[in-house]
Amino acid sequence: MAHILITEDEPRIAAFLEKGLKSHGYATTTVGDAHAALSLAISDEFDLLILDLGLPDRDGLEVLSDLRGQGANLPVLILTARDDIQDKVSGLEGGADDYMTKPFRFEELLARVRVRLRTDNNKSASQPLMMVAHNVMLDLRTRKAKVDDQWIELPSREFILAETFFQHPGQVLSRQQLLDRVWGYDYDPGSNIVDVYVGYLRKKLGNALIETVRGVGYRLAA
Repeated sequence: MAHILITEDEPRIAAFLEKGLKSHGYATTTVGDAHAALSLAISDEFDLLILDLGLPDRDGLEVLSDLRGQGANLPVLILTARDDIQDKVSGLEGGADDYMTKPFRFEELLARVRVRLRTDNNKSASQPLMMVAHNVMLDLRTRKAKVDDQWIELPSREFILAETFFQHPGQVLSRQQLLDRVWGYDYDPGSNIVDVYVGYLRKKLGNALIETVRGVGYRLAA
């Protein structure tokens, strides 16, 4: 299991990242300051560092510089509100492996995490490339679904929603959990978008695949 170090001083975003990554089988440790981030990042206990630049005690670019200066080759994904091109250039030239700006969509972050872990000595090779339930198969490489013998293209959010159900067979998932997982921490919790997208999946993958648990949410049928 890959272990990801999250350095983020905004509690809401940190909790969102932690919950989302754990739901995909990653172990996470979260810190909110530069000193703790650097101390843990050089410990060889982690497979990836997600690094915010706007930390309260020190600039994240300085953390990155110290990390690389000490010879650590831990993959680093910068996740920051700084969207200036010079900041991005400084981060990548300073040794970061990737750079994302806030606000962000979790599915894009997850894809970049997977790429970084796969690139780094194929550490994610143990993660499944196919997921199967009933007569439906999800291909995590092509992000397509196969129903019986027919391949179906799924838009990004539909695929992430389907993947979430497949990762939690039989578990009831609330609408809020699905909103957090698929649409992100800043999406309107009063929206009926989850119900709409579950309807899309039922039409494409079969009505019986996803069950409604009245008053609670949805689950992958047993």
